[in-house]
Amino acid sequence: MLRIDDLRVSYGRVPALHGISLHVDEGEVVTMVGPNGAGKTTTLSAIFGLVPPASGSIRFEGQSLVGVTPEKILRKGLALVPEGRHILGTLTVAENLQLGTTARRDRAAAAADLEKTLERFPVLKGYYKSSAGTLSGGEQQQLAIARALLSRPRLLLLDEPSLGLAPVVIDVVFDTLEELRQEGVTILLVEQTVARAVEFADRAYILRSGRVAHSGTREEILRMEDFETTYLGV
Repeated sequence: MLRIDDLRVSYGRVPALHGISLHVDEGEVVTMVGPNGAGKTTTLSAIFGLVPPASGSIRFEGQSLVGVTPEKILRKGLALVPEGRHILGTLTVAENLQLGTTARRDRAAAAADLEKTLERFPVLKGYYKSSAGTLSGGEQQQLAIARALLSRPRLLLLDEPSLGLAPVVIDVVFDTLEELRQEGVTILLVEQTVARAVEFADRAYILRSGRVAHSGTREEILRMEDFETTYLGV
């Protein structure tokens, strides 16, 4: 479904990615883990057209995403839940959710999906007409995921969805991701809770200093001796 080959990205003269290659097959959950500055967020940003590659290829279902605008990438079936959630706090929960449907032309189906989304995230239904800025961090994360799902993505990109959340709220987030997996949504996950991310995913890529240091299935990664210390610097 998604294939990245020899992806290189620089910020000015500072290289951030040094030839990243990875793939995500349909129906998989794949995670990228690594220390801060490893290139995880940059990889997601390049996929979604937010930063231009210096070289390399990014292909989704055989079509290049290099040079394609984020709006067109969204229409192709990808959605990004960014680090920090990027909720518009001055808008209501309803208005934030409506932003998730802007790329869709099937208005009746979008309205039906909105109802299903509110059933999935009942806390959002309770705050539907309230300012999104009044939500807690966990509630805002649910709103960010819900907004992305309303675009009906076939590939969902998530950047640090548990960042800053209490353990009980992290459980809610991962329970939601498991439901999406069961519904056939393909997921590429960047996550700070390394062990949980690897245990949840089908496969994992460990990034260090803008390179893939190791990759493998869940079982292969978990069998690695001291993988958190060796590859993540934890």
